[in-house]
Amino acid sequence: MSFVHLRLHTEYSLVDSTIRIKQLMPAVEEAGMPAVAMTDQNNLFGMVKFYRAARAQGLKPVFGVDVLLEDEEDETLLYHMILLCQNNEGYHNVTKLISLAYMEGQKLGIPRVTRSWIAEHSEGVIALSGGRDGDVGYSLLAGNEVEAKARSQEWQTIFPNRYYIELQRTGRENEDEYLHAAIKLAGETNTPVVATNDPRFLTAPDFEAHEARVCIHDGFTLDDARRPKKYSEQQYLRSADEMVELFSDIPEAIENTLEIAKRCTVELTLGKNYLPVFPIPEGMTEADYFSELSREGLEKRLDQGGALANDLLQPGQLPRFGPSLHPGRSGLEWLAADR
Repeated sequence: MSFVHLRLHTEYSLVDSTIRIKQLMPAVEEAGMPAVAMTDQNNLFGMVKFYRAARAQGLKPVFGVDVLLEDEEDETLLYHMILLCQNNEGYHNVTKLISLAYMEGQKLGIPRVTRSWIAEHSEGVIALSGGRDGDVGYSLLAGNEVEAKARSQEWQTIFPNRYYIELQRTGRENEDEYLHAAIKLAGETNTPVVATNDPRFLTAPDFEAHEARVCIHDGFTLDDARRPKKYSEQQYLRSADEMVELFSDIPEAIENTLEIAKRCTVELTLGKNYLPVFPIPEGMTEADYFSELSREGLEKRLDQGGALANDLLQPGQLPRFGPSLHPGRSGLEWLAADR
């Protein structure tokens, strides 16, 4: 039996990962795994690099994101949730959620999403619960089984046959307590489980370098007694054999990693630019509308007002002080105008 890492931060998660994509792919192949997921925190910046590297190594790339979910009653409470792109529709929905998180969800510089946003953009997305750091995990560790059950059932409704309760064994605080409660909940709600190791570094000896990176980001020193210990040295890229042995008592948690990886297929078209198509008023050409907007903008900026603007905007004058429209590339000009 093999295994697929479905929750993994790469170098593009500056907050807590030292895994470089270039070194990751040969390590995944050597560890006996057919695929690997990239689930960086609040971003898909490494997607193209990850896609090319995985394909070149003969591996299947799985794309996703580790989002921060805001509690509906207490905005200071943030939960982790893993959203995997099942197909291209799911990829577009995930990108919309990331955009919403940055454009509308930022508080104190931290982008976050809401439950309603996720529900609205759930098509083509497979969700992992986030383990002990997810909303269900939080309720379980708080001893609130009723709330945990209600939250799990709500996610099952939002993600029909696409929601999994995440299980981990990395030696972190409250992990065993969460694991037993999560397995019980999964049985009561008929929710499938999936094993993750939440890798943040490639090998166990890399743990110290990883901790130094986290300290730099969080503003602590390694010997600071107040420093939160959020990670363990077991969060390395465990091999398929190691994960199978680790979850030998819950084989379905391993099997489901392979099943999820099979379900996730996103095809990227590389080497082609996609520029936005801006709406043009009826009866006008792009050039006419562009000139009109340029005239309006110029009039606002010239103390002399419309007379001088009218003189400068005669045929042949506009290119002397402003961009002209280029066939096939007009989207670039509209992007600049839309800022």
